[in-house]
Amino acid sequence: MLNSKTIAFIGVGNMGSALIRSLIARGEILKERVVAADADSEKLAKLEAEQGIQTARDNKGAVSMADMVILAVKPLDINGVLEEIAPVMDGSKLVISIVAGISTRRIEELLPGGVRVIRVMPNTPALVGHGMAVLCPGSHATEEDMTAARRIFDAVGKSCAVSEKLMDAATGLSGSGPAYVFLFIEALSDAGVLVGFPRDIARMLSIQTVLGAAHLAAEMDMHPAQLREMVTSPGGTTIAGLRKMEEWGFRAAILNAVEAAADRSMELGK
Repeated sequence: MLNSKTIAFIGVGNMGSALIRSLIARGEILKERVVAADADSEKLAKLEAEQGIQTARDNKGAVSMADMVILAVKPLDINGVLEEIAPVMDGSKLVISIVAGISTRRIEELLPGGVRVIRVMPNTPALVGHGMAVLCPGSHATEEDMTAARRIFDAVGKSCAVSEKLMDAATGLSGSGPAYVFLFIEALSDAGVLVGFPRDIARMLSIQTVLGAAHLAAEMDMHPAQLREMVTSPGGTTIAGLRKMEEWGFRAAILNAVEAAADRSMELGK
Protein backbone atom coordinates (compact mmCIF):
# COMPACT_ATOMS: atom_id res chain seq x y z
CA MET A 1 0.00 0.00 0.00
CA LEU A 2 1.23 3.50 -0.82
CA ASN A 3 0.26 4.85 2.59
CA SER A 4 2.88 2.60 4.16
CA LYS A 5 5.63 4.27 2.10
CA THR A 6 7.52 7.48 2.66
CA ILE A 7 7.64 9.36 -0.65
CA ALA A 8 10.12 12.09 -1.51
CA PHE A 9 9.14 14.61 -4.17
CA ILE A 10 12.15 16.28 -5.75
CA GLY A 11 10.56 19.32 -7.36
CA VAL A 12 7.12 20.69 -6.46
CA GLY A 13 6.19 22.62 -9.59
CA ASN A 14 2.80 22.20 -11.22
CA MET A 15 3.02 18.45 -11.66
CA GLY A 16 4.78 17.61 -8.41
CA SER A 17 2.40 19.69 -6.30
CA ALA A 18 -0.65 18.34 -8.19
CA LEU A 19 0.41 14.79 -7.37
CA ILE A 20 0.91 15.61 -3.71
CA ARG A 21 -2.48 17.33 -3.38
CA SER A 22 -4.41 14.61 -5.23
CA LEU A 23 -2.75 11.66 -3.51
CA ILE A 24 -3.35 13.12 -0.06
CA ALA A 25 -6.94 14.14 -0.88
CA ARG A 26 -7.74 10.63 -2.14
CA GLY A 27 -6.15 8.97 0.86
CA GLU A 28 -3.55 7.17 -1.26
CA ILE A 29 -0.69 8.56 0.82
CA LEU A 30 -0.38 9.98 4.33
CA LYS A 31 0.75 13.59 4.57
CA GLU A 32 3.08 12.60 7.40
CA ARG A 33 4.89 10.31 4.95
CA VAL A 34 5.50 12.93 2.27
CA VAL A 35 8.74 14.88 2.17
CA ALA A 36 9.49 17.46 -0.49
CA ALA A 37 12.48 19.44 -1.70
CA ASP A 38 12.61 22.29 -4.21
CA ALA A 39 14.93 25.14 -5.11
CA ASP A 40 12.00 27.56 -4.66
CA SER A 41 11.74 27.90 -0.87
CA GLU A 42 8.57 30.02 -1.04
CA LYS A 43 6.74 27.43 -3.11
CA LEU A 44 7.92 24.71 -0.72
CA ALA A 45 6.80 26.63 2.37
CA LYS A 46 3.37 27.26 0.86
CA LEU A 47 2.86 23.57 0.13
CA GLU A 48 4.07 22.61 3.61
CA ALA A 49 1.57 24.98 5.25
CA GLU A 50 -1.28 23.94 2.95
CA GLN A 51 -0.82 20.16 3.02
CA GLY A 52 1.02 19.53 6.29
CA ILE A 53 3.86 17.62 4.60
CA GLN A 54 7.50 17.50 5.62
CA THR A 55 10.11 19.49 3.73
CA ALA A 56 13.85 19.03 3.45
CA ARG A 57 16.62 21.59 3.11
CA ASP A 58 18.11 19.71 0.16
CA ASN A 59 17.41 16.86 -2.23
CA LYS A 60 19.80 14.47 -0.51
CA GLY A 61 18.06 14.98 2.83
CA ALA A 62 14.63 14.29 1.31
CA VAL A 63 15.76 11.13 -0.46
CA SER A 64 17.51 9.75 2.62
CA MET A 65 14.13 9.53 4.39
CA ALA A 66 12.21 7.95 1.51
CA ASP A 67 11.17 4.54 0.23
CA MET A 68 10.06 6.05 -3.07
CA VAL A 69 11.49 9.07 -4.92
CA ILE A 70 9.57 11.08 -7.53
CA LEU A 71 11.84 13.19 -9.73
CA ALA A 72 9.91 16.20 -11.04
CA VAL A 73 12.67 18.58 -12.15
CA LYS A 74 13.62 20.15 -15.47
CA PRO A 75 15.65 18.02 -17.93
CA LEU A 76 18.62 20.41 -17.72
CA ASP A 77 18.77 19.92 -13.94
CA ILE A 78 18.57 16.13 -13.83
CA ASN A 79 22.31 15.33 -13.91
CA GLY A 80 23.04 17.57 -10.94
CA VAL A 81 20.11 16.17 -8.96
CA LEU A 82 21.13 12.56 -9.61
CA GLU A 83 24.73 13.26 -8.62
CA GLU A 84 23.50 14.86 -5.40
CA ILE A 85 21.22 12.01 -4.34
CA ALA A 86 23.43 9.12 -5.52
CA PRO A 87 25.21 8.70 -2.13
CA VAL A 88 21.90 7.95 -0.37
CA MET A 89 20.37 5.77 -3.10
CA ASP A 90 20.28 1.97 -3.19
CA GLY A 91 18.18 -0.85 -4.59
CA SER A 92 15.65 -0.60 -1.76
CA LYS A 93 14.32 2.72 -3.12
CA LEU A 94 12.05 3.09 -6.13
CA VAL A 95 12.74 6.07 -8.40
CA ILE A 96 9.87 7.43 -10.51
CA SER A 97 10.99 10.04 -13.04
CA ILE A 98 8.65 12.42 -14.85
CA VAL A 99 11.58 14.28 -16.43
CA ALA A 100 10.93 14.68 -20.16
CA GLY A 101 13.33 12.93 -22.51
CA ILE A 102 15.49 11.25 -19.85
CA SER A 103 15.77 7.47 -20.29
CA THR A 104 15.70 4.92 -17.49
CA ARG A 105 19.17 3.81 -18.62
CA ARG A 106 20.61 7.28 -18.11
CA ILE A 107 19.16 7.46 -14.59
CA GLU A 108 20.43 3.97 -13.79
CA GLU A 109 23.92 4.92 -14.99
CA LEU A 110 24.08 7.93 -12.67
CA LEU A 111 22.75 6.12 -9.60
CA PRO A 112 24.14 3.09 -7.72
CA GLY A 113 23.79 -0.35 -9.33
CA GLY A 114 20.50 -2.13 -9.00
CA VAL A 115 18.38 1.00 -8.55
CA ARG A 116 14.74 0.48 -9.57
CA VAL A 117 13.56 3.13 -12.03
CA ILE A 118 10.24 3.86 -13.71
CA ARG A 119 9.93 6.57 -16.34
CA VAL A 120 6.63 8.42 -16.68
CA MET A 121 5.28 11.02 -19.07
CA PRO A 122 2.24 12.68 -17.45
CA ASN A 123 0.41 15.76 -18.72
CA THR A 124 -1.02 18.94 -17.24
CA PRO A 125 -4.71 17.90 -17.07
CA ALA A 126 -3.52 15.97 -14.01
CA LEU A 127 -3.93 19.34 -12.26
CA VAL A 128 -7.71 18.82 -12.43
CA GLY A 129 -7.79 15.02 -12.13
CA HIS A 130 -7.97 14.27 -15.86
CA GLY A 131 -4.35 13.55 -16.69
CA MET A 132 -2.92 10.92 -19.01
CA ALA A 133 0.30 9.24 -17.91
CA VAL A 134 2.41 6.81 -19.93
CA LEU A 135 4.84 4.59 -17.98
CA CYS A 136 7.70 2.22 -18.73
CA PRO A 137 9.95 0.21 -16.38
CA GLY A 138 13.72 0.33 -16.15
CA SER A 139 15.84 -2.83 -16.17
CA HIS A 140 15.43 -3.52 -12.42
CA ALA A 141 11.83 -2.38 -11.83
CA THR A 142 9.34 -5.07 -10.84
CA GLU A 143 5.67 -5.62 -11.60
CA GLU A 144 4.94 -4.51 -8.04
CA ASP A 145 6.83 -1.27 -8.72
CA MET A 146 4.78 -0.66 -11.87
CA THR A 147 1.55 -1.30 -9.98
CA ALA A 148 2.54 1.25 -7.32
CA ALA A 149 3.53 3.82 -9.94
CA ARG A 150 0.30 3.40 -11.89
CA ARG A 151 -1.69 3.81 -8.70
CA ILE A 152 -0.04 7.19 -8.18
CA PHE A 153 -0.91 8.47 -11.65
CA ASP A 154 -4.36 6.87 -11.76
CA ALA A 155 -5.12 9.14 -8.79
CA VAL A 156 -4.90 12.14 -11.15
CA GLY A 157 -6.35 10.62 -14.31
CA LYS A 158 -5.50 7.53 -16.34
CA SER A 159 -2.31 5.61 -17.05
CA CYS A 160 -0.98 3.02 -19.46
CA ALA A 161 2.26 1.06 -19.76
CA VAL A 162 4.36 0.94 -22.94
CA SER A 163 7.88 -0.06 -23.97
CA GLU A 164 10.50 2.64 -23.52
CA LYS A 165 10.98 3.04 -27.27
CA LEU A 166 7.54 4.73 -27.31
CA MET A 167 8.19 7.20 -24.47
CA ASP A 168 9.44 10.02 -26.71
CA ALA A 169 6.40 9.47 -28.91
CA ALA A 170 4.20 9.68 -25.78
CA THR A 171 5.87 12.99 -24.97
CA GLY A 172 5.00 14.34 -28.41
CA LEU A 173 1.42 13.05 -28.32
CA SER A 174 -0.08 13.13 -24.81
CA GLY A 175 2.65 15.04 -22.96
CA SER A 176 2.61 18.03 -25.31
CA GLY A 177 -0.91 17.34 -26.59
CA PRO A 178 -2.78 19.66 -24.20
CA ALA A 179 -0.91 22.63 -25.70
CA TYR A 180 -2.22 21.72 -29.16
CA VAL A 181 -5.76 21.54 -27.77
CA PHE A 182 -5.36 24.89 -25.98
CA LEU A 183 -4.19 26.45 -29.24
CA PHE A 184 -7.23 24.99 -31.00
CA ILE A 185 -9.53 26.41 -28.30
CA GLU A 186 -7.84 29.79 -28.65
CA ALA A 187 -8.25 29.74 -32.43
CA LEU A 188 -11.86 28.55 -32.19
CA SER A 189 -12.58 31.37 -29.74
CA ASP A 190 -10.98 33.93 -32.07
CA ALA A 191 -13.11 32.54 -34.89
CA GLY A 192 -16.17 33.06 -32.74
CA VAL A 193 -15.22 36.70 -32.30
CA LEU A 194 -14.64 36.96 -36.05
CA VAL A 195 -18.20 35.85 -36.78
CA GLY A 196 -19.72 38.23 -34.23
CA PHE A 197 -19.71 36.75 -30.73
CA PRO A 198 -18.53 38.70 -27.67
CA ARG A 199 -15.19 37.35 -26.43
CA ASP A 200 -16.55 35.72 -23.24
CA ILE A 201 -19.34 33.89 -25.06
CA ALA A 202 -16.98 32.77 -27.83
CA ARG A 203 -14.61 31.36 -25.20
CA MET A 204 -17.42 29.52 -23.39
CA LEU A 205 -18.76 28.04 -26.62
CA SER A 206 -15.28 26.92 -27.67
CA ILE A 207 -14.33 25.28 -24.37
CA GLN A 208 -17.65 23.48 -23.94
CA THR A 209 -17.60 22.29 -27.54
CA VAL A 210 -14.15 20.74 -27.11
CA LEU A 211 -15.06 19.32 -23.70
CA GLY A 212 -18.31 17.82 -24.99
CA ALA A 213 -16.65 16.35 -28.07
CA ALA A 214 -13.93 14.74 -25.91
CA HIS A 215 -16.53 13.22 -23.57
CA LEU A 216 -18.47 11.88 -26.55
CA ALA A 217 -15.33 10.33 -28.05
CA ALA A 218 -14.47 8.75 -24.68
CA GLU A 219 -17.90 7.29 -24.03
CA MET A 220 -18.97 6.14 -27.50
CA ASP A 221 -17.42 2.94 -28.88
CA MET A 222 -16.87 4.55 -32.25
CA HIS A 223 -13.90 5.66 -34.36
CA PRO A 224 -13.38 9.46 -34.39
CA ALA A 225 -14.10 9.43 -38.12
CA GLN A 226 -17.52 7.92 -37.44
CA LEU A 227 -18.25 10.59 -34.84
CA ARG A 228 -17.20 13.26 -37.31
CA GLU A 229 -19.54 11.78 -39.91
CA MET A 230 -22.43 12.07 -37.42
CA VAL A 231 -22.01 15.86 -37.53
CA THR A 232 -21.36 16.08 -41.26
CA SER A 233 -24.52 16.29 -43.36
CA PRO A 234 -24.29 16.15 -47.17
CA GLY A 235 -23.92 19.64 -48.57
CA GLY A 236 -24.12 21.13 -45.07
CA THR A 237 -22.20 23.65 -43.01
CA THR A 238 -19.82 21.21 -41.32
CA ILE A 239 -18.43 19.73 -44.53
CA ALA A 240 -17.80 23.25 -45.81
CA GLY A 241 -15.77 24.00 -42.69
CA LEU A 242 -13.91 20.69 -42.80
CA ARG A 243 -12.92 21.29 -46.42
CA LYS A 244 -11.27 24.57 -45.42
CA MET A 245 -9.43 22.86 -42.56
CA GLU A 246 -8.05 20.27 -44.99
CA GLU A 247 -7.14 22.96 -47.52
CA TRP A 248 -5.13 24.81 -44.87
CA GLY A 249 -3.35 21.67 -43.69
CA PHE A 250 -4.95 21.14 -40.30
CA ARG A 251 -4.29 17.38 -40.22
CA ALA A 252 -0.74 17.79 -41.50
CA ALA A 253 -0.05 20.46 -38.87
CA ILE A 254 -1.03 18.06 -36.07
CA LEU A 255 1.05 15.23 -37.53
CA ASN A 256 4.07 17.51 -37.83
CA ALA A 257 3.62 18.94 -34.33
CA VAL A 258 3.57 15.52 -32.65
CA GLU A 259 6.57 14.36 -34.68
CA ALA A 260 8.55 17.53 -33.88
CA ALA A 261 7.81 17.27 -30.15
CA ALA A 262 8.82 13.59 -30.12
CA ASP A 263 12.06 14.47 -31.91
CA ARG A 264 12.77 17.20 -29.37
CA SER A 265 12.19 14.74 -26.53
CA MET A 266 14.86 12.47 -28.05
CA GLU A 267 17.24 15.44 -28.29
CA LEU A 268 16.77 16.24 -24.59
CA GLY A 269 17.85 12.73 -23.70
CA LYS A 270 21.20 12.97 -25.50
